[in-house]
This record gives sequence, C-alpha cells and structure tokens, in this order.
Amino acid sequence: MPSPTIHASAVLVGARAVLIQGPSGSGKSQLALALLEAARNGMLPFARLIADDRADIEAVHGRLLVRPAPTLAGLIEVRGLGIRRVACEAVAVVGLLVDLAAADAGRMPETGGQSREIGGITLPRLAVAAGQNALPLVLTYLQTPDAAG
Repeated sequence: MPSPTIHASAVLVGARAVLIQGPSGSGKSQLALALLEAARNGMLPFARLIADDRADIEAVHGRLLVRPAPTLAGLIEVRGLGIRRVACEAVAVVGLLVDLAAADAGRMPETGGQSREIGGITLPRLAVAAGQNALPLVLTYLQTPDAAG
C-alpha cells in the first residue's frame, strides 16, 4: 500500500524532521529555505530538504516517517526564481510539526494545542499565526528547553 501524500514541506534539522503544513501561500517553502539558510549560517548544526509542497508520510513503529513525493524529490519552489534543485534526504523521522497560518496560534499557547496527531502518531506542534515570521519561533523551539515542562 502506498504511503499517503500530504500538502506539506519537510526539512531534516539535526536528527529529526520539521514537518511544515499550512494553506497554499502560507510560506511553507519560504520556511524550508530559511531553515536551510540558517544551517549554512551556523544557526543550526545541520539542515537538508526532505520535501517541498508534497510529502509522503508513514507511521512505522511509533514514529512518523516523511519522504519526498517521488516526482518532486530534490526540488523546491523559490518565490521569484521558480523551481530549483537542492540536495535532499530520502527519509527522516518527524520531530516537530509547524502549522503555518494556524487559527489557534496565540501569544501564550494552550497546552492542548501543542500537539497534533498525524497517522496515529502524536507530534509536538508549533502553531504560527498568519503573517508571522515562523523562523525565529522554530529556531527558539529547537534551541531552547521548554520552560514550563
């Protein structure tokens, strides 16, 4: 049975993937590019594209795996330049869901909104308001411990 395909981008950051979801035009590709650039600038130890626009997901042994849609592997949309080819990973375990243009994004998020189930796997979730620059939030999430937990 083929893995389900979802409308999302994904970037391997360190050992885990950041899965980026949101409506069309919400900045999924832009955030993916920003994470790649953050690694090039030393703000992250490592980042590599997994998928842009469409990602195949599969729950395996309590983990959510993400792969690029085969026809889009290694391709990313760069607004103003078009489709570009970049190095990519074939598969990674998802460690964080970033939900762009999330209606429930708030200044002080509710505890229940900080996770989401995909494919039967519960993932930590970072809700980002429409129009908000997601990169500082994602970097802070990845680089700091949870003060409440």
